[in-house]
Amino acid sequence: MGTTQSSAEVAAQSPADTISQASFIAQARLAAVVDSSDDAIVSKTLEGRIQSWNAAAERLFGYTAAEVIGKTIMIIVPPELQAEERQILERLKRGERIDHFETVRLAKDGHRLPISLTVSPVRDINGVIVGASKIARDASERHRSEHELRLTQGQLKAHADALAKLNECTARLWSCHTLQDGLEEILNTVVELLAADKGHMQLLDDSGSVLRIAAHLGFAPDFLQAFREVTLTNPSAPGRAFRSRARVVIGDIAADPPYEPLRPVARQADYRAVVSTPLIGPDGILLGMLSTYFKTEHQPNEQELRVVDLFVRHACDFIRRCTMEQALRLREESLREADRRKDEFLALLAHELRNPLAPVRYALAAMRKPGLTDAQRARANEVIERQVVHMTHLLDDLLDVSRITRGSIELKKSSTELALLISAAVDAARPVIDGKQHELALNLPREAVYLEADVVRLTQVFANLLINAAKYTDPKGSIRVDAVRENDELAISIVDNGIGIAPDMLPRLFTLFTQASSALERSEGGLGVGLSLVRGLVTLHGGRVEARSAGLNQGSEFIVRLPLGRAEPLPAPVDAATSAKARPCDRGLTVVIIDDNEDVADSCATLLELAGHRVRTAYTAHAGLELAQAFQPEVMLLDIGLPDMSGYDLAARIRATAWGREAIMVAVTGWGQEADRERAFRSGFDHHLTKPIATDALESLLQSRCSCRRPG
Repeated sequence: MGTTQSSAEVAAQSPADTISQASFIAQARLAAVVDSSDDAIVSKTLEGRIQSWNAAAERLFGYTAAEVIGKTIMIIVPPELQAEERQILERLKRGERIDHFETVRLAKDGHRLPISLTVSPVRDINGVIVGASKIARDASERHRSEHELRLTQGQLKAHADALAKLNECTARLWSCHTLQDGLEEILNTVVELLAADKGHMQLLDDSGSVLRIAAHLGFAPDFLQAFREVTLTNPSAPGRAFRSRARVVIGDIAADPPYEPLRPVARQADYRAVVSTPLIGPDGILLGMLSTYFKTEHQPNEQELRVVDLFVRHACDFIRRCTMEQALRLREESLREADRRKDEFLALLAHELRNPLAPVRYALAAMRKPGLTDAQRARANEVIERQVVHMTHLLDDLLDVSRITRGSIELKKSSTELALLISAAVDAARPVIDGKQHELALNLPREAVYLEADVVRLTQVFANLLINAAKYTDPKGSIRVDAVRENDELAISIVDNGIGIAPDMLPRLFTLFTQASSALERSEGGLGVGLSLVRGLVTLHGGRVEARSAGLNQGSEFIVRLPLGRAEPLPAPVDAATSAKARPCDRGLTVVIIDDNEDVADSCATLLELAGHRVRTAYTAHAGLELAQAFQPEVMLLDIGLPDMSGYDLAARIRATAWGREAIMVAVTGWGQEADRERAFRSGFDHHLTKPIATDALESLLQSRCSCRRPG
């Protein structure tokens, strides 16, 4: 049944009853509102006795209404704040209202609650203050939010300060002008950022297997020596970071078992913690290691490490830029040096070629003079021959160095006895040695010592070194050749008491076209390729060469180290030229020479005619082909660079004829590379001779043709 009153019943009630009922309803509604509020609402007397306690108060403080009503409010007030509560009661008695007052109250379980209070006086119908109402709101969440906000603000400020510091440090780094200055700046900055006590930087060597200290701060020499080189197997923090390519933090080396072998070093260097950070470039390549050390146990926080990582990125960029710039500078310097040496070489080449041409010209002019005696003619011939040999040697040296540089030189090795090599080299150098009246001493092993070597090339090596020693030693000096076994090697030294070598020249002495100024002043001819040629030939034999000197006017020593060879010498090769000379030609050969240089063709023809051969010459390919078809020679000397047809095409045409299939064809050219020889043989040539042709080589070739020819 409902309780709703009818209008008649309401009309029948007295006015007093109606007012009482309305008041009851209003109080019920107010109680419902209070009880449903999320805020704790409490009423109390002016003496502080609790009169009401809503559900939110029960949730906030943990007490039920039955537990607190009638008790003093001090049950929830901390002892130190009870005087504050009494002051609040006094203010209420004076009719004051207190809004949003921040304070602390106690919960039933004893924990302290930050709350926000609003306290108002309660008056009766006559306006007399009879008590107080309190609205309490839990401020814990707000306090937590404010605390977190303060922390966040502090972190943001610290981060902003760190970024400002990082920007300042980065600016200082990029203002450094050299790599070393930059490395020291990087180290100082990271030591400062991590508040470390000392540190060092290591860079990876060219092999990529060793870290070497490049900058250090706060360490004594003993420690630097111990960590001078760190490899992948090193148990230190840098060694472990090297292996893992990731940061290694050892907060306490005393509690780190792998560090145990290095603890004595750590105690002596006075550190307890280490942080090692790899320096990895943007391309992922490891550049080095940055390590900081702390006197006490230490663990850097994430913020510090993040700032360090940001700075390390700039450091890696700086290191990479500096190394690239340094490499570029070295390359530019090398190119400038090469260009300078090229210019010097061209000037020297012109000088060296003019020198022998002068006596040749004088000798030829003398031979045209009437009344020339036989002795004078012989002397002129000797001068011409000697100077031609000298120019040939110059060009041969240049060609040999070029072949070694291209890797196209081929060694013809055989088991060779050392004494024979040295003897042949001494014979080659004897004119220079005797010409300056030097004393030569040979100290070779008594037993036979064998090398697996190209006899001609190693003879060339030791002859060059002996000739150099003779040239750059004052007359009546001394030269000594020593040879000793060193394990599986043989060390051959050429020692002189000559002009010596300046210290700054030693590192580049074997560089192509290099001659010391002191040597240039006393040079007797040469292009500065001799020692480069020596090094190249020795290297091809699996050996090495070095130079030593105490300085200018202190003599010099050149040491050639070669691997020992087997002890069974092969039979000595027969000298084809000597063999041919032993069997003189019974009658001359028919020869056609085709060369667009008339002087070359005519002078060669004269030489062969004097040797008993019947010779014809032509200066173009077509004229030569017609001459050959009519003459049908046994031997043809063809220049390759003819104006109307290449010598290769001419050779192919001659081979296509019946008589040409039997002819001996010799390519005569200034092009002497291996590719030129191969092309000549493919075109039908039997031999390939490089200008200027050695007369004994040409005579040997013709003599061998004579010996193979059927009697006619």
